[in-house]
Amino acid sequence: MRLLHSLAKTHASFDDPNLVSHAGLVPVMALAERAGLGDLVAEHVRPGGDCGVNAHLKVPCLIAGMAAGADNIDDMDLLRHGAMGTLFGGIRAPSTLGSHLRSYTWGNVSQLEKAAREFLPELARQAPLLPGADVLAFIDIDSMQKRVYGHHKQGARFGHTKIQGKSLLVRGLNALAAVVSTPLSAPVIAATRLRGGNAASARGAASLAARAIGTARACGCTGLLIVRLDSAYYNAAVTGAVRRAGARFSVTVPMNSSIRAAIASIGEDAWTPIRYPRAIWDDQLQAWISDAEVAEAEYTAFASRRARRSPPGWSSAGSGT
Repeated sequence: MRLLHSLAKTHASFDDPNLVSHAGLVPVMALAERAGLGDLVAEHVRPGGDCGVNAHLKVPCLIAGMAAGADNIDDMDLLRHGAMGTLFGGIRAPSTLGSHLRSYTWGNVSQLEKAAREFLPELARQAPLLPGADVLAFIDIDSMQKRVYGHHKQGARFGHTKIQGKSLLVRGLNALAAVVSTPLSAPVIAATRLRGGNAASARGAASLAARAIGTARACGCTGLLIVRLDSAYYNAAVTGAVRRAGARFSVTVPMNSSIRAAIASIGEDAWTPIRYPRAIWDDQLQAWISDAEVAEAEYTAFASRRARRSPPGWSSAGSGT
């Protein structure tokens, strides 16, 4: 006896009406209901047209499907396998959910973002999402270019993204997201913003950072809150918004003449050697990078903008060897 060589794929299907293929959704959706997911969607999200009705039922269906591993509209049919209809009410067919999503405009996406921001603090009250948030919490902000298809899709533009280490122009939408975490927790999404595909990384980042900080505080992040950003968000508007909201920031500073001068002023005896726990291969040097040196230097950022001048702070400088 041997395995059939032509067999390339198998598929498991729960067709028995008494079987439940995704019973783990029961506690997930029960928690979502207690946190008021459906009520928040009904209050804030109002897509137009015949297919935009009953958002308070269709949005939880989409969330449940994604929680169960669905990554496209056809996969939403997993909600109708076996006895799922006995456990859950309001399940919709994939075609209905797809039509509902196509009825969304840019404004409806903003409504959904607002519902999500209000949902997270209530969810944090229902479950220990952010242990240790009263001591230390982090907010990480970054953007991503997501490819979409169709020339008439609202907001679709060409923007830069990296695929396998190469920078490419991709027609799509640009999503800006902020996640909050603690040293003891996994990250959870605190704020999102969907933007046109040609949006610069920092576009709208200042207001999103302020909203994310407000959401994090509402989730119980009453201790030290640090917003972490890469060099794309190094500007006075973003850092000023973070400071006004009562948080601190850690941002990568792009190299320029004033930064080089600040690093050059660091004395040789001020550098502290460190050793990486795992060496990193450098393709340019064709060598393993296992040692580095770090130092601190006082630097006043955005000194030319007097109205938004940042007071002296400590910035880190590194030198790999």
